[in-house]
Amino acid sequence: MTSMKSTCMTLIFLSLGLLTSFAATGEAAEQAPRPNIVLILVDDMGFSDLGCYGGEIDTPNLDRLAQGGLRYTQCYNAARCCPTRASLLTGLYSHQTGIGYMAHVDTGKPGYRANLNRQCVTIAEALRSSGYATYIAGKWHVCRDFAPSGPKHNWPRQRGFDRFFGTLIGVGSYCDPLTLTKENEPATPEGDFYYTEAITRKTIEYIRENPQEKPFFCYVAYTAPHFPLHARAEVIAKYRGRFTAGWDRLREARRQRLVELGIIRPDWKLSARDPSVTAWEETPEQAWQQSRMEAYAAAIDHVDQGVGELVDALAETGRLDNTVIFFLSDNGGEALEHPGGMIGTTGRPWAVMRYVPLFTRQGEPVIAGDIPGVRPGPATTYAGCGSAWANLSNAPFRRFKTFVHEGGIATPLIVHWPGGIQARGELRRQPVHVIDFLPTILDLAGAEYPKTYAGETIKPLDGISFASSFQDQPLPDRPLFWEHRGNRAVRDGRWKLVAAHGGPWELYDVQADRTETRNLASQRPEIVARLKKLYAEWTDRCGVMPWDDLEIPFIPPENNPLTRTRKELEHYFKELKARGVKAPFLQRQPEKAAP
Repeated sequence: MTSMKSTCMTLIFLSLGLLTSFAATGEAAEQAPRPNIVLILVDDMGFSDLGCYGGEIDTPNLDRLAQGGLRYTQCYNAARCCPTRASLLTGLYSHQTGIGYMAHVDTGKPGYRANLNRQCVTIAEALRSSGYATYIAGKWHVCRDFAPSGPKHNWPRQRGFDRFFGTLIGVGSYCDPLTLTKENEPATPEGDFYYTEAITRKTIEYIRENPQEKPFFCYVAYTAPHFPLHARAEVIAKYRGRFTAGWDRLREARRQRLVELGIIRPDWKLSARDPSVTAWEETPEQAWQQSRMEAYAAAIDHVDQGVGELVDALAETGRLDNTVIFFLSDNGGEALEHPGGMIGTTGRPWAVMRYVPLFTRQGEPVIAGDIPGVRPGPATTYAGCGSAWANLSNAPFRRFKTFVHEGGIATPLIVHWPGGIQARGELRRQPVHVIDFLPTILDLAGAEYPKTYAGETIKPLDGISFASSFQDQPLPDRPLFWEHRGNRAVRDGRWKLVAAHGGPWELYDVQADRTETRNLASQRPEIVARLKKLYAEWTDRCGVMPWDDLEIPFIPPENNPLTRTRKELEHYFKELKARGVKAPFLQRQPEKAAP
């Protein structure tokens, strides 16, 4: 009888359009069932890659979620994997959590300790305290300790998650990922292992095993489409010839589709091709260049297939209507290049890094690097799509991952909740930041944000709930901030002040010119001064330091757990030559390696 009454009350509220969220207090919250929450995060995917955001990649399952829910046009991440994850999980700016830079670099400064501190709580910690089951499958990347024999206090199971299957560090083979872990112990890939599929399967297992009466939170952290671009051959084959027009024409076509979809304004110009990118017509090795984007598209296709399977599992278990699904990316497309298999100009091959496997699980040597003629996709490769295709992924915006121009921080955001959102296929233009996800999820779950946790005083939230935007209500005006590696920005209303590390401040009216093509800094000095003051106050409050003042510790190769030993590399080079592999980096062996 109680269950029937609760269901009837929910339907009444929905029919009146009054159920804006499952708030923490009030009669409606007590009677409405608390929603399940699935938070899906992908890695290094640009703003316009999905079909429902103007891209050429087949994403029918995500497109259906968008058609049955909402798409946000102004959602922001924190420009890179670790900071985004720290903010997403805690509702704070990443420097407040101790991860102002990366999870493997401890500078000794409070905002840059490479570990989530104890003055923040994760979504899982807060939700578990209120009766939710909490699960994670996929990439963690917010702890500096990943050795099984070392400290585990910042591993997922110790930060609020009931179950964990995934990787602790930020990058690795999809077929043999480094630091693969189940709960608190190392795990070994078995059979025809492909990481994206394994993440999906484990999440479905969590869903099916979760008691019907217990609400759950699933954090699904895919590594795709982060390099290395591994994908099934049959999926890559779908995209052969899809990108023959080249990045210049495809960027223009994406902009036009974004305009037609209503996601961007028709008066926003397409940002210029990045200076690091050559014109398509002047590009050599075009067939190989296309193969890079084909593998990248296939990696996203695998994610879309997984999302479809997750949705099917929710439907089959009767949970889909009362499950809130969020989907977003941790940063814009990645411009990093490893030409000829080298790490920049260091004289060291990419394979010197331990997260790059030297051999597949079947014993075949891995050819690491962006090497013309070596098509990405198989486990025997370890490559990325490069700056030119990342420029396409981030269209119509400027720059890439790690930068805080729009190309580095703009992400698609899909929200789907049949039982709680009446709107179908609508756009939401309210600005949303990753700091807003924890307060939104706690709002929907009727959970409180603690002032203290495990004996520690918890920092006040910086994010706000955007649950009211589901009904297209305005969100409070507030400035938003970014800093990563000296790239910095503040947005307040229509004005955005932004600078690349070492460069001058630029000012853009993002209402009239979100593609950042008209720098107004010299014309509006009073706005520049006001935003600079806001930014300075934020850096003082959040422990953000000038990048050039930080001392990044040097770890000698012999003490670096992510660096190969000389003996390992010698065996690898010998095996490559014995098999007749002609990799460019064989002509430039590392100057230094661990003994």
